[in-house]
Amino acid sequence: MRDASSIDIRELIEVGYNETASDIFLKAKSKPKMKQFSFVRDLPGDWPVLSGEDVERIIRQVMSERQWNKYQDSLEMDLAFVLEGKCRVRTNVYSQRAGMAAVMRIVPARIRTLEELGMPPSLSEVTKNRQGLVLVTGPTGSGKTTTLSALIDIINEQRRCHIVTIEDPLEVEHQDKNSYVSQREIGIDTEDFYPAMRAVVREAPDVILVGEMRDTTTMNVALQAGETGHLVFSTVHTASAYETLDRVINMFPPHEKVHLCQRLSNSLQAVVAQKLVPRADGNGRVVAAEILICTPTVSKAIEDGHFGDLYHLMNEGGFWGMQTMNQSLARYVKAGIVTEEVAYNYAGILSELKQMLRR
Repeated sequence: MRDASSIDIRELIEVGYNETASDIFLKAKSKPKMKQFSFVRDLPGDWPVLSGEDVERIIRQVMSERQWNKYQDSLEMDLAFVLEGKCRVRTNVYSQRAGMAAVMRIVPARIRTLEELGMPPSLSEVTKNRQGLVLVTGPTGSGKTTTLSALIDIINEQRRCHIVTIEDPLEVEHQDKNSYVSQREIGIDTEDFYPAMRAVVREAPDVILVGEMRDTTTMNVALQAGETGHLVFSTVHTASAYETLDRVINMFPPHEKVHLCQRLSNSLQAVVAQKLVPRADGNGRVVAAEILICTPTVSKAIEDGHFGDLYHLMNEGGFWGMQTMNQSLARYVKAGIVTEEVAYNYAGILSELKQMLRR
């Protein structure tokens, strides 16, 4: 069995990377674990049960003194580090049962295309907009970062513009292609999202990526940037297009709802709500996506606050590149990529999906 004192954190990441794991887990009184295709499994190899001292030693290999002090103050923090040529690792360090623990998300360095991700080609059309707001939504671990990276890479290849990303932490490194890319990391390049967003409009950006819409202040600045000639991308932790707009509206006081609906109808370009669904052959996962494109009809429904109409508009909006989650899942089932049982677990409206698959 391996000696715990010889374990290097980058060795753990390399093993996980080679196994196509999405996450590596570390905590005391447990062997290192990985999440592979949505399931937690043992890392291959003869790994020992770690002590609290082992976990702390391993994690501190990639922590600066400032990050260590921050962890000691709050007992949790985010950081990122690089396994050269292979991946970037987004890490959340936290305390559990009075001991240090970490979950490390493995983000491959190679940026995959929308085609490789299995996303509809129509989604690339949103990158041609010169202003507005594009939201990619879904639960944690649903591939939002990967989709956003693919969209930003299209712009980087096809346009000569200034792209600014504001992330916590920085996950995917974009090299300059035809565009000029500035990437700012919270806690290293700027103190927080709000001051970074307030400053970004003075940095001559054409495209802005905000890692996450965390509060009304960030949302306000992002909307304002989208209204004043910038194309803004961001994420929200919601499961559908309807829930996304509902969440955004409910972030603000009730008396601002009418004005906010009007602003969203003018600024919003698209909402992509996605989930990662296990394949029938057990070899990985596929992206099931709900796509809302803001056509004039959709924008009118948003302006009037008729969010309940959006599902029907997506259902009937295939010509514009729209689709519901159920339509996406049904296609995978009929192609034999996903089983019916698994699809039902990820359905938007379960009764509707069952009816679609019976036809």
